[in-house]
Amino acid sequence: MTPIKKYAAEFIGTFVLVLLGCGTAMLVGCDAANGGGYILTALAFGLVIVGMAYCIGNISGCHINPAVSLAVLMTGGMTGTDFCGYVVAQTLGAITGSAVLKAIFSLGAVSDMTGGLGSNGLGSLADGAGQITGESIFAGLLVEFLLTFIFVMTILGVTSKKFKHGSFGGLIIGLTLTLVHIFGIGLTGTSVNPARSIGPALFAGGDALKYLWVFIVAPLAGSACAALIYKWFESDVPEEKPEIAVKETVNKPYAGNKKKKKK
Repeated sequence: MTPIKKYAAEFIGTFVLVLLGCGTAMLVGCDAANGGGYILTALAFGLVIVGMAYCIGNISGCHINPAVSLAVLMTGGMTGTDFCGYVVAQTLGAITGSAVLKAIFSLGAVSDMTGGLGSNGLGSLADGAGQITGESIFAGLLVEFLLTFIFVMTILGVTSKKFKHGSFGGLIIGLTLTLVHIFGIGLTGTSVNPARSIGPALFAGGDALKYLWVFIVAPLAGSACAALIYKWFESDVPEEKPEIAVKETVNKPYAGNKKKKKK
């Protein structure tokens, strides 16, 4: 597979993730009083992963997330050149997705229920006066680190070449992303993906842009930690060898049963 095709696949996948995931959040809202919005947004992000996994998975592996690409790099699954190409493509895809969302909601005069194109933030972790403090920032870093760690560990386990999980990898990864969103939406909006955070923040500005570094640093750190621990888990596990198909032997008729040729 040529690099340009892989990068194009990552661009498209991340574009779709932001368009449908953040777009759903913008339509339904994710505030505490609107619990249904939590589920719909979490499902939107998870279902995008499921769909894209079976769409571009055979082309690029369907990372659509710099944190996932970092883990794949650290576990020997890709080169440094491809890693850089993936991250650039993913970031551009997220920015393009956010630009399209902004255009749709502006041209259609549709209300953005999140107020910031579905961007991530620390507002839910602010103090009683609504101020984002050092404790708020630390809490945000911790949430994003842990959620990314869980998500990436799942991906590494499901896609490991040393174990066979059949063709359900995309479904398992999508459901895990749904799960971490259900927990994290009310805290940070759930990033676990630097590209997904960069796109909306560039257009939302304000605190979304000011604290964007939290949603870049924490997911990358969580991913790196997951990669190191999973490599340690698998360090003494032999790679499964493909089963050798045994051909059934066809019983040949006894020589005695053969008709004798007439002389």
